[in-house]
Amino acid sequence: MAFQLKNIEKQKKKNSSFDIDKILKKEIAFGNSFPNKKKEGFYTELYVLLNTGLTLKDALVLIAEEQKKDNDKRLINGIVTDLISGKNLSDAIEKQKEFSTYEYHSLKIGEQTGALQKVAKELGVFYKRKNEQRRIIISALSYPIVVLLTAFLAILFMLQFVVPMFADIFKQNKVELPWITKKIMITSDVFQEYWWMVFPLIISLIVIRKLVNKKQWYQKYTSKFLLKLPLIGEFVRKVKIAQFTQAITLLTGAKVTLLNGIQLTKKMIDFYPLENALEKVEYDILQGKSLHQSMIKYKIFDKKMVSLIKVADETNQNETIFHRLTDQYNEEIEYRSKMISATIEPFIILILGVIVATILIAMYLPMFKLSTVIS
Repeated sequence: MAFQLKNIEKQKKKNSSFDIDKILKKEIAFGNSFPNKKKEGFYTELYVLLNTGLTLKDALVLIAEEQKKDNDKRLINGIVTDLISGKNLSDAIEKQKEFSTYEYHSLKIGEQTGALQKVAKELGVFYKRKNEQRRIIISALSYPIVVLLTAFLAILFMLQFVVPMFADIFKQNKVELPWITKKIMITSDVFQEYWWMVFPLIISLIVIRKLVNKKQWYQKYTSKFLLKLPLIGEFVRKVKIAQFTQAITLLTGAKVTLLNGIQLTKKMIDFYPLENALEKVEYDILQGKSLHQSMIKYKIFDKKMVSLIKVADETNQNETIFHRLTDQYNEEIEYRSKMISATIEPFIILILGVIVATILIAMYLPMFKLSTVIS
């Protein structure tokens, strides 16, 4: 039977005064005590154990015994205690801050449709792909960032120690300095005087970002800026679209209607352009339009995706098509990450080479005049 998301929301409002709308807007993420990597293992093991015929309680007891950290054991044992007291798994994890509302709704859907085992499997796959995406992003950006930081420290060292040394020599010999040398020396003087402000500035930026991170205006402008960046923008778009297709694959596999799946997923993806587009898509569907007719109007959905979704609308194969889209986007994400890494590295090296060369030229140009004065 089709599951109605509104029924869950009404039931939760009766049982608790918790603000669902506020909670649903939170990112699909977990605290450091139980991160996505552990989630992947938890749901994968739960699926395997349930598949062998074990009861839910016995499966969770075995998983708790395998945990190495005491906090993880207490977390899962707390869920087992709630199960023994008569609660469902979804209700048991609802009060645990380590679990997201996305998981609560997914497991609730699995319980009401008799597909808990399948939902556990799909949640394992969901977080496996999220972990893979994270590894791909880190792999693509780690080396360029290391190169950038190393070169940046080298430039700071030159401004702090090398340039002042040359400046003293030039002043003592009263050498007329070229324009570029004067500018580099001014930069060095400013850095020596205000270098201590760098760390407070960085901390202030971090605090400000924490304060405004959830503000709609901040998400709107930062996401638009990201999407306009060469290479990076398209990469970010595909990562978010892949998360959307993964979530829809999981929900449609649990017999959730497509409209309910969009209603839930749009509140889980913390990316303003996609969230805003899905809200308009939901409205269009309620007005009688098909999914592909609604999506074609928004640039964040590419034509290839819309074409495949059109096939899904005509054949009623939403789960299969969205699963295929997820695989395709993950392959493209991996390819683009390698391309970004291969493109950014020489670009950064070139820019830093120009900066270092400029400093060296600015220091060595007066040396010719100095040698003339000395001779």
